[in-house]
Amino acid sequence: MQKNYRVDRAVLPLNSLRAVETVLRRGNLNAAALEIGVTPGAVSQQVIKAETLLGVQLFKRVPHGLEPTATARRLATHLHDGFAELARAVALTRVEPGDRIAVSASPVFAAKWLVWRLHRFTSEWGNLKVSIEATTDFADLDSDAIDASIRVGKGNWPGTKSTRLTDIRVFPVCAPTLAPRLRIPEDLLKVPIIRDGGAWFGWNHWLAPNGMDVAQLPDGPVYSDASLCLDAAIAGQGVFLAWETLAHDAIRAGRLTAPMPGRFRTGSAYWFVENARRTRSQPVQHFLDWLLRELKHCVN
Repeated sequence: MQKNYRVDRAVLPLNSLRAVETVLRRGNLNAAALEIGVTPGAVSQQVIKAETLLGVQLFKRVPHGLEPTATARRLATHLHDGFAELARAVALTRVEPGDRIAVSASPVFAAKWLVWRLHRFTSEWGNLKVSIEATTDFADLDSDAIDASIRVGKGNWPGTKSTRLTDIRVFPVCAPTLAPRLRIPEDLLKVPIIRDGGAWFGWNHWLAPNGMDVAQLPDGPVYSDASLCLDAAIAGQGVFLAWETLAHDAIRAGRLTAPMPGRFRTGSAYWFVENARRTRSQPVQHFLDWLLRELKHCVN
């Protein structure tokens, strides 16, 4: 059975361990010193320090130099992998001036969620220029003009690799002035229902779990996209079936309220979609990581 040893990371002798790893990999003090950029004596001192701190002998001193002990040979792969992972972590922070990414997103997602947060990304990565193309068309990911696309669906588009950003969960929203009239699902039968003429999903995603059907709902205004529907709800024109990235900011600002409990999945999600044949660049990775962090704040 493998034992788990807890080590205080704050006291890890990284410089000494780096010296040990380099000597093990390069085979001698001189080659290790050349790689690290110090004298062979300095490398030797760091090796001795590592042995003292760890309480084990890592090298035998022999006439031709240093010979690794069995303990050192067991450590070699772990040290190599550890420092390689540290190097990858440091590389993630590097953005060159002039680096840019271009992202395509649906107009509703861009206007109601992304644009209000993008300043936080540019504040974190000041050298990285971001271009957002808001369009209902699916971006041509074979073109170098677009790095990634944020889309709604199942995430199974041919020739792409997709990272799930967040599931789409729907729930009724309305203006605060209308909320007192909505206490149970059946109260929806007594108020105007705002409908999205281009919706990917419908009221039954929320009604069915509550024992109701869309055919029961009364009439109300119809708009061509969700952004207009949301504004109509804010204006007090009725109740709209919204989702979290669409309605979060309006609810937080008090312009909308979600008067009844229950947020139900539609089977669709927002996806970060890339060309399957293209290696993700560091700037694109930074943007994806930022998106995932931001979405955690608005999706309960």
